[in-house]
Amino acid sequence: MNRGGRTEPESVEVSEHGRAPRALNDSLRALLRPELADLKAYVPEGAMAPDTVKLDANEAPAASSPVIRETIARAIERVPLERYPDARATELRDAVAARTGAAPDDLFFGTGSDEVIALVLNALARPREKLPQAVVLSPTPTFVMYRVTARAHGLKSADVPLDAKWDLETSSMTRGIELLRPNVVFIASPNNPTGNRMSEARLAEVIEAADDALVVLDEAYIDYAGGSLRAWRSKYPHLAILRTLSKVGLAALRVGWLEADAELVRELDKGRQPFNVSATSQAAAAAVVRDAWSAVEDEVACVVRERSRVTTELSRVPGFTVTPSDANFLWVRTEKPAHDVVEQLASRGVLVRSFHAAGGRLAHQIRVSIGAAKDNDRFLDAVRDVSR
Repeated sequence: MNRGGRTEPESVEVSEHGRAPRALNDSLRALLRPELADLKAYVPEGAMAPDTVKLDANEAPAASSPVIRETIARAIERVPLERYPDARATELRDAVAARTGAAPDDLFFGTGSDEVIALVLNALARPREKLPQAVVLSPTPTFVMYRVTARAHGLKSADVPLDAKWDLETSSMTRGIELLRPNVVFIASPNNPTGNRMSEARLAEVIEAADDALVVLDEAYIDYAGGSLRAWRSKYPHLAILRTLSKVGLAALRVGWLEADAELVRELDKGRQPFNVSATSQAAAAAVVRDAWSAVEDEVACVVRERSRVTTELSRVPGFTVTPSDANFLWVRTEKPAHDVVEQLASRGVLVRSFHAAGGRLAHQIRVSIGAAKDNDRFLDAVRDVSR
């Protein structure tokens, strides 16, 4: 496709329903953001064999206790399906505030952290003086939706490589902040895909350097890592904490939130669709956070134990090196090209994620979610087979 001339693609794609899509007319094509030409829509995996072990999406294993599912079922049963959801998510807001210690007015909810990221960037999109676009800065590699969402909203995305140990490279980050003057800085800790927490001294240095931007500390995986750094907000008023329930076995609910100063939350709220989080998700999430969180913590503890076991076993396999993880997945260096390893594992019914397409040092990196013990055993057996 010639992006400059916006010509039609040379090949014709076929939809999942078997039909070739109708070509977009030139008038509508001319209205599209040019940034979309460099992006691809998220396409989920196709049908899988029933016995496939899926360790490629950072999902938690199914809960071993019925408590969580029973709590959700009771909560949803009480939802009046003929009514719109609570636009203020009052019950959920109060439950999360009580569990985390946040002030209710400091909480902003979205359909997963993905929507929260989009709403933050939509609100903070005014270009700085003498800049054509607002800038979003983040380390790399990291959660891809920071970059994708920024580009899709017409903002400039800038990446700063992590150091050799996958920690923040503070001199490069602070230099990038000085030169690029970002509106928003995203830092995930624990980081996806590398799994490690960023060192606190380096994190503090970057937050202090970005004192005229919003720094979003993404703690999606913090339940697997120990204490949150949300207390830092009292010292850094430009710091916001991003959380989600998706990584602790509740991905189907699609509930995420931002903790930030109440005044910023009020501004973000102006761009939010009034009923963005469904009533069933609000009720289920509030019930789990309020009444079944100890069961969630038990499931998290099981994953942490399995993480330790899998790390030990995998480290004994020739050709595989594991980065110490604070998340519910492992960042693994492979002696063979990562693409080949992933293909060989897939042929044995085990799905993991490869990062070879990015090239460079990522050409030998895979990410492996921690699943149930039986699934982890399948993965380890497949890895031992591949290593021979």
